[in-house]
Amino acid sequence: MAACPEGGGVDEEKSTPQRPDAQRNRERILAVALAELTRSADAPVSSIAKKAGVGQGTFYRNFPNREALVLEVYRYEMQQVADSAAQLLATRAPDRALREWMDRLAQYAMAKAGLAVALRATASRYGSLAQLGHGPVTRGVTLLLHANEEAGTIRPGVTTDDFQLAIAGLWQLDPQSDWQPRAARLFDLVMDGLRAGAPGAGAAPA
Repeated sequence: MAACPEGGGVDEEKSTPQRPDAQRNRERILAVALAELTRSADAPVSSIAKKAGVGQGTFYRNFPNREALVLEVYRYEMQQVADSAAQLLATRAPDRALREWMDRLAQYAMAKAGLAVALRATASRYGSLAQLGHGPVTRGVTLLLHANEEAGTIRPGVTTDDFQLAIAGLWQLDPQSDWQPRAARLFDLVMDGLRAGAPGAGAAPA
């Protein structure tokens, strides 16, 4: 495997915006890496670069090592889930948006279970998976909770930590099992708890 370029060059590239062709290369690498790592946690970097249509040099300019690639795939995917919070709030009542966002999170967690081995190996060096995806998900949850508190559809004072602890059972579900009804029941129970004591609790749920 080709040696990684010196770190200074990578820092210089990050200090300026990427050219459109460089950005396309990066996005192509991420898309291929997601598919390959989902199929096999041991997918070689050389195979990912080849299927993305880039050389080893281009690959390492974007991702100095395998761990950096795995982390970026995870962060990118978690960002997509987090971004869907605003999209849902634009078209749904706040409590319905929150409930549907939970379903999207579950779909991501279960569908990308093939990444688990690669992610666990990387997380052992860089921190827990919860920590790796903490920023984007926290922002999405904060947006949803704030909208619901403003609308009076959940009890006041619920924090993102409260919420993430409440849904932590999701990560205990086996992706190979019939997980959908169990996740749905968990989320319905969480929503019942969030609605208890809400100013608008007497109204029917959206």
